[in-house]
Amino acid sequence: MPVLRQLPRWAWYGTGILAFIAGMVNAAGYLGFRHESISNMTGNTSLLGIALGNSGGSEAVHWALAIASFVFGATLSGMIVQQSTLKLGRRYGVALVLESLLLVAAVPLLEASNSAGLYLASVGMGLQNGIVSAYSGAVIRTTHVTGIFTDLGIYIGHMLRRLPVDMLRLRVCMVVAASFMIGSAAGAMLFRVMQERTLLIPAALTGFCGVSYGLYRQYAMRKGATSDVP
Repeated sequence: MPVLRQLPRWAWYGTGILAFIAGMVNAAGYLGFRHESISNMTGNTSLLGIALGNSGGSEAVHWALAIASFVFGATLSGMIVQQSTLKLGRRYGVALVLESLLLVAAVPLLEASNSAGLYLASVGMGLQNGIVSAYSGAVIRTTHVTGIFTDLGIYIGHMLRRLPVDMLRLRVCMVVAASFMIGSAAGAMLFRVMQERTLLIPAALTGFCGVSYGLYRQYAMRKGATSDVP
């Protein structure tokens, strides 16, 4: 498992906020009219397999579109950001603003119980997950936590055997897991009041992050601080 040597402050903040946003979006999906995950494709792939096994044609199409939407979002991220290594000069701001627009566009469709809203939100989650991809050779994801909890378990095992532990990577895992859970809790509380319009909150946060990053990027570029993160 690659060892993380350092993580810039802006990356710490961004990772935590994006995981928080993903938790909110996913909570809204589970509490919405179809009660499904928007950001977790493991469960959705299982449901696609179940639909195929049960000869559920329309359900199979739905889950296939949900997965394809997430992949399409990640594809857009690859086209916009263009590199998988973390670097301050990348076009993360453009991707985040696009995600914000996708979440806003999803709201009226979800209010009408139209599955197209779920697909748009899934595109946004795929886009976000592709933004934070690799840092110092280690994969960092913000829209699901299966890998995070796997890493936590591995590190606990290493600790019990008194083996060396990458404490920075452990802290990243804890930040992502805690932020995702807190975001889910916030999404659940907001859903009681705002229903599908809950997505407007993560949309606003994502847009704010995108604009803020763009401004910070311009400032850092003037200071010459855009070298690749090791």
